[in-house]
Amino acid sequence: MHVPDGFLDAPTSVVTGAVAAAGVGLALRGARRELDDRTAPLAGLVAAFVFATQMLNFPVASGTSGHLMGGAIAAVLVGPWTGVLCTSVVFLVQCLLFADGGVTALGTNIVLMGLTTVLVGWLVFRGLQAVLPRRPSLVPVAAGIGAFVSVPAAALLFVVLYAVGGAAPVPLDNLTTAMVGVHLLIGIGEGVITFLAVGSIVAVRPDLCYGARRVLAARELEIRPAATGASA
Repeated sequence: MHVPDGFLDAPTSVVTGAVAAAGVGLALRGARRELDDRTAPLAGLVAAFVFATQMLNFPVASGTSGHLMGGAIAAVLVGPWTGVLCTSVVFLVQCLLFADGGVTALGTNIVLMGLTTVLVGWLVFRGLQAVLPRRPSLVPVAAGIGAFVSVPAAALLFVVLYAVGGAAPVPLDNLTTAMVGVHLLIGIGEGVITFLAVGSIVAVRPDLCYGARRVLAARELEIRPAATGASA
């Protein structure tokens, strides 16, 4: 979904750039409440993981491939504010060093694949946590579903941006069908990868997963009666 230069007109790119800058600015402040001695080292690893997995494409349809966006998995592992920072750094490096997405479209790409996927993925994840039993084993399930929903949500937002300021000669109905259809399939891959990655961490060190903290805090302590001494 990396948007190239010239696909959206200048006013739309300026607006998305301003939204991205504001979002990153808020994330810098919000991340102070999330980062601690456990999440701070993990944040760098999450950014590296998202960067590496975005370089690997998986086939989703004939002649079409997709890759991990990483917003939902970053939000669940290190928190939504820190997740925005992780994904934004990844898109910045990809844009400047690998020409993956246009420079003038950097704000658009951060809004679509960073802010949107983090926000939607996190809200779906928290919504599921509110209705599902509070078990650590369900954390990766909720994370995977949130990741799946976040991908077509970002695709729909791109269609809206194109309808407002599209500069390429692509019919809107064809673009909508292609974007939503393909990204529903990409969302499945995103959900599976997120489920596996979050599940592997929760299985070993659930305390390192930001999204699992509420579940761990709500677990009831199991109090066992003290063993009685043997009778003479």
